[in-house]
Amino acid sequence: MDNKQFFQPYQDSRQVKEIQTMNDYSQNFGLSLAGKDIEVLLQERKGILKEQERVEFRGGILKKLIAAFCDSAYIWQDNYADTLGRLQEIFYQYKNEAMDDLTDDELISYMKEKFEGDCQGSLDYLEDTCLEEFARNIRENQDWREEYWNTNPKN
Repeated sequence: MDNKQFFQPYQDSRQVKEIQTMNDYSQNFGLSLAGKDIEVLLQERKGILKEQERVEFRGGILKKLIAAFCDSAYIWQDNYADTLGRLQEIFYQYKNEAMDDLTDDELISYMKEKFEGDCQGSLDYLEDTCLEEFARNIRENQDWREEYWNTNPKN
């Protein structure tokens, strides 16, 4: 038996429990994930990581996405799991597009700001316009961080 097969059930059950604990927080906003939703999101994460050729050593970004987005005016119970799945996909794509030149928290903060503002809850607009421009600016401008955070002090 290889180590990957041995540790996989433990890692999966640990990640499920971590996400289930996030329900305690998100329920304050009328949102929660059922067990099957959590399983699907974690399976999707594995596929996204493979597709984006990324490796993670911790539980992934889902907990941070839940914490950041569960208070959104544009997310309700009926679209919660699907929206988280799409946000997870967008996150990893743009982590690569920005050449890993920003922290997870910086990217999530930007995503949330644009999702609530310019995008008015549109994931397509977030992905295809706002984040595309943001990633392009990062690739072209090494001083992007100072410029962006100085003009957006709330972040």
